[in-house]
Amino acid sequence: MKRIFFPVCFVTVLTLSNDCYSQSFLKKMKDKVNKTVDKALGNEVEKKTGIPTDQGSNNSNSNSSSGKPANKGGGGLSNTEPPDVKAQMAEAETAHGAKNYNDARYSLQQALMGVEIQLGRQILKSLPATIVALPADTMQDKVMSTQWGWSNLNIQRVYKNGADKQLTVSIGNAGIYSGLANMYFANATMMEANGEKQNFKQVRVKGNKAIIQYEDSKGYTLIVPIGQTSMIVWECINFANEQEVMAAANSFDIDGIKKMLGEQ
Repeated sequence: MKRIFFPVCFVTVLTLSNDCYSQSFLKKMKDKVNKTVDKALGNEVEKKTGIPTDQGSNNSNSNSSSGKPANKGGGGLSNTEPPDVKAQMAEAETAHGAKNYNDARYSLQQALMGVEIQLGRQILKSLPATIVALPADTMQDKVMSTQWGWSNLNIQRVYKNGADKQLTVSIGNAGIYSGLANMYFANATMMEANGEKQNFKQVRVKGNKAIIQYEDSKGYTLIVPIGQTSMIVWECINFANEQEVMAAANSFDIDGIKKMLGEQ
């Protein structure tokens, strides 16, 4: 088993890393790499150490910070390039050959993270430069990858006019909204009303099912699911009305984003 799984992972990631637009590469990664590595390497490490591979991942530091001085400044962290996919795969192969399974697993994770960040940057480049007269603030562009598979990938861009009007679009795993979306799409007749005003409503954006929410304190939130655990979320502050929010969302190439993420 150990002789077979690593070459499969190596070839899969190298091939897919050269084509960030492949419609199925993230699914193939998740199926061929995540499952194989978690099963093979994870079990190998656990067998040798007696420690489950996921132990400690959810531990939190409960120590109180009382009595400590407040930090008043610092140089921060320098911006680094995403992991080099080919270099990480080479390191993983070397570590695997030496039966250093922890390092092999880590390098595979880094390789996948590198591909996800490249994909996220490609999606950011495809987004409009201006939305409803709001220019993109590219200094706030974010691409975050936390684990394996694109369900842990989050891409964010902010559009604003320098005053009090702003649109934030998030693409990926928006956990804060997933429960809300699931609840409302599971029941086609469900909605919440406040007097004569609806707080939630089901709509469609370019043929995609969506829900729109309004709160005085937050403004408008529009959610379009594009996969099992992924969605596009528009958070619109100080927009005039629902129609302006819908016009902004319709300016995005939703099908193109889905295709790049392998959801179409």
